[in-house]
Amino acid sequence: MHSPLPTLQQIPASIAAVADYEPFARERMSEQAWAYMAGGAADELTLRENCAAFQRLRLRSRALPDLSGGHTRLELFGQRLEQPILLAPVAYQKLVHPDGELATVLAASAVRAGMVVSTQASLALEEIARQAQTPLWFQLYVQPDREFTRELVRRAEAAGYQALVVTVDAPVNGLRNREQRAGFALPAGVEAVNLRGMRTLPPTATRIGDSVLFGGPLLAAAPAWRDLAWLRSLTRLPVLVKGVMHPEDARRAVAEGIDGIIVSNHGGRTLDTQPATIEVLAEIARAVDGRVPLLLDGGIRRGTDVFKALALGASAVLVGRPYVFGLAAAGAPGVCHVVQLLRAELEVAMALTGCRTLADIGPGLVDR
Repeated sequence: MHSPLPTLQQIPASIAAVADYEPFARERMSEQAWAYMAGGAADELTLRENCAAFQRLRLRSRALPDLSGGHTRLELFGQRLEQPILLAPVAYQKLVHPDGELATVLAASAVRAGMVVSTQASLALEEIARQAQTPLWFQLYVQPDREFTRELVRRAEAAGYQALVVTVDAPVNGLRNREQRAGFALPAGVEAVNLRGMRTLPPTATRIGDSVLFGGPLLAAAPAWRDLAWLRSLTRLPVLVKGVMHPEDARRAVAEGIDGIIVSNHGGRTLDTQPATIEVLAEIARAVDGRVPLLLDGGIRRGTDVFKALALGASAVLVGRPYVFGLAAAGAPGVCHVVQLLRAELEVAMALTGCRTLADIGPGLVDR
């Protein structure tokens, strides 16, 4: 049972940073829901490293800067954003709050933060879009049922989504031992409603470790570069790929006409022992060489983390677990508060490093 949720004014003073939401969220979530939202793949080394790598970076302050007219605004794909912080796609948000994605989109609209809606949202993409007063992007898995994928794209366009974000790093699910130990299963009333009616593969094709994984229908139907070209032909919306961790993949994405790249290791939820996203960002930025915008997710817990990502080549960042924990603890006000905390910390970091606008943030301000 969820106890009454606070308003923004009633959020405890003890919540001074986004990490402070975690214990409150844990109290309100079941063991299974916590395993799903907080956990990662295998030994969760990449999950932890995403955060630890930011902490190893050091900032250089600057003295007596002229900060008149400073702001955190930016434009991405023709869309005006108030801050370089977007809400990442997170599935099944009704696991943590009865209003699910509707609470999140209400909060995103209140703070003018872009939101990426998951294919596996627990509410219809059209229902979420009707409540939005902020740019929405739609995260898409290219499904084995290609005609169903085509229909998802049409639905997203008709509902007013302004970009497609194609997740490319999860042709199979990661081995999430924490979920296995908790016996995770979706409770009654929570499902991927946008996938209703999709033709599915035989159940045996999804058992990791089964001999049908290689040579069977699962990987035979997994998306490839040719499918991105096919998807690009379906829409005039900007198409971003999410899940790039290697510079060669970044170069290939640009060559294939992709509009943007999100450097991501799926929050440490697919392949464990990958490097942190912030560790590979600069290398990927050099490979892309400014030809398309780069975004980053994974490990953002402070406004200084946002600053470091921008300094090393990102145009913006996505946050996932921090706002989910805010949602679990306090509903829409919690999500609002998480974005406000990150933005305030970013502004302080900008002021103390002499950056009047996001364009002033550069690699010379970060020691690695």
